[in-house]
Amino acid sequence: MIEREKRGWVIVYTGDGKGKSTAAFGMAIRAVGHGWKVAILQFVKGSWPTGEEKAFAHLSERVLFKKLGIGFVTWNPKRPYEEHLEAAKRAWEEAKNVVSSNVYRLVILDEINNATRFGLIPVEEVLSLIDTKPKEVNLVLTGRGADERIIQKADLVTEMKNVKHPFDKGEWARVGIDY
Repeated sequence: MIEREKRGWVIVYTGDGKGKSTAAFGMAIRAVGHGWKVAILQFVKGSWPTGEEKAFAHLSERVLFKKLGIGFVTWNPKRPYEEHLEAAKRAWEEAKNVVSSNVYRLVILDEINNATRFGLIPVEEVLSLIDTKPKEVNLVLTGRGADERIIQKADLVTEMKNVKHPFDKGEWARVGIDY
C-alpha cells in the first residue's frame, strides 16, 4: 500500500460571507481528533471573549490559541492605525516563528487576509512564508479579500458568499453564533 503524501497544504477561506474562521476552527477540531498539534493565531479580531477561545482553552494540550490583533482596523476602530500596525508586526513575527518551528501540523492565521488588505502586513511576506514553511505544515489563511497571488499559491481555496445575513436588517452579532 502506498503511503499518503505528507506535504502540508495551503488552504484559503475568503469571501464576503460568514463562516471563514468557523471552517478553519472545524478543521482544527478534526486535526486534534487525529492527534495533531494546532496553532491558531488571530489577526484583526475584537478584544471580547469568544466561544471558540473558551472552547480551545479546554484543548490547550493540543491547541495554541492566541489573539494577536488589537481589534477592528476599519470598522468602528477604537485605536489609531499606527497601534494596529505595531500589533500586526509583533503578530507577524510570532506567526513566522510558530510556522517555522514545525511543532504544529496545522497553523491557522485567522484574518490574515484582512491584515494584508489593510496594509498591516505586506502580502509579499505571506507569500514568502508559504514558500518557506516546513513541508509537513498545513497552513490555513482566513479573511475577506485574499490577494490573488495567495489564491494562486494555495492548494485549496473556498470563497464564502453572502446570500442573506441578519446584519443587513440591523441585527448585531450573536453570542454562540457569531462569536
